Amino acid sequence: MKSMHCAPLFRQLVFSRSLHYSKTIFHNGRGLTSTSESEMSHFNALASSWWDVNGPQRILHKMNLLRMDFIHDTIRQNLKLNENTDDEVYIPPFSVDFLTVLDVGCGGGILSESMARLSFVSSVKGIDLSADVLEAAKLHKQKDPMLKDKLSYTLNAIEDIPETERFDIVTMFEVLEHVDYPSRVLLEGLKRLESGGWLFLSTINRDFVSWFTTIFMGEHVLRIVPVGTHTLEKYINQSEIKDWLQEDSNRKSEFRVADTKGCVYLPAYGWKFTSCPDVGNYFMAIQRVK
Repeated sequence: MKSMHCAPLFRQLVFSRSLHYSKTIFHNGRGLTSTSESEMSHFNALASSWWDVNGPQRILHKMNLLRMDFIHDTIRQNLKLNENTDDEVYIPPFSVDFLTVLDVGCGGGILSESMARLSFVSSVKGIDLSADVLEAAKLHKQKDPMLKDKLSYTLNAIEDIPETERFDIVTMFEVLEHVDYPSRVLLEGLKRLESGGWLFLSTINRDFVSWFTTIFMGEHVLRIVPVGTHTLEKYINQSEIKDWLQEDSNRKSEFRVADTKGCVYLPAYGWKFTSCPDVGNYFMAIQRVK
């Protein structure tokens, strides 16, 4: 898929939101990775229309194609490949064991179902904090019999998953900008990776372009996502995640950022990768190296 070059960013809104979680989380009686009541209400209201490809979540359905491209390309570039010495003989591209997947903030299961259909994936566990949205995911799963033994959904926060339960792939797409303590969510996800495993995430830089495209245009002008879906102060610059990984010696030695790609939504085209991960939406792949 071709990339777009990003124009220089002439204006940037300054909103100070640290990636780090506050100590007050330990005194409010809520889970470490909890989201706000307003966020929960917003997504509960979308449950019944989650799988309507022309409904309020249509932009997520379109983004899922790019998500799968990003995951597929990362696996293809970093896991052992068979060598094809004869161009006339087809050799399957993957030589890997079956992989296990944890989809954090799975919502109605758009990504979970796509991951479960991959031939090299043995199981997918989707977790979310919204019972209504998970019910929509479970109902839609029943439409495809092949998903019965490969895909499961549970009402859990990430810290509810035992640290002894490890996965080859952990996904957090469009999650961090909707939780109150994103660094805690990210850390809990990284802890549940097998050695050599991958965490894939997507979120949004905190800048003028992001506000203009996702909130002003996306919510209020084009109405391609429901009003109230995004909060600029909760966006996270991709550099903040990288700095957070580097500032702790244990995280620095255990994890590496393997790839970061920007992406943009074009109403007449769909989602497209860009060459500038510092502006707007972005994907990131983090590997546990030991």
